[in-house]
Amino acid sequence: MRRTSFEDMACPLARTADTLGDSWSVLILREVFYGHHRFDEFVTELGIASNTLTRRLAELVNRGLLEKRQYSDKPPRHEYLLTPKGRDLRPVMLALLTWGNLHAPLKNKPVRLIDTETGEPVELKLIDARTGKAIGPQHKVERRSGSPRRVEVFDFDGEVDKAEAAD
Repeated sequence: MRRTSFEDMACPLARTADTLGDSWSVLILREVFYGHHRFDEFVTELGIASNTLTRRLAELVNRGLLEKRQYSDKPPRHEYLLTPKGRDLRPVMLALLTWGNLHAPLKNKPVRLIDTETGEPVELKLIDARTGKAIGPQHKVERRSGSPRRVEVFDFDGEVDKAEAAD
């Protein structure tokens, strides 16, 4: 079954979901962030069928998130490395890890972000890189609606704050 493509949608979240693909693709990316780069490592860590893994790796390479690089000639073997576009997913993956620890925890097996100097857990927080202030209710999402043409501004909680006519 072919999945619906969101690559032409005006919404960056839809296009991001389209780029990431499915849950297998997210888990493959997780493994690459953890330092696993080879086909056999993905199979071992994920328990994924080799035909599914082959398709997902090809998609991640085609989408520009991973680079396929040969590391052995005989037999030919490849490793998969993050591209700059793939590395830019790091904060997204860490946010998913944080959300999962809060809302989908596995008892007695925490996956934590830690400070390697102190060994202490790190609490992830979104900030405005320009000002250093925490992202919160004072920040809004602004988008231009397709029809009728207008600008919509949303509160952090998703409620419509106001709609203005586009120029």
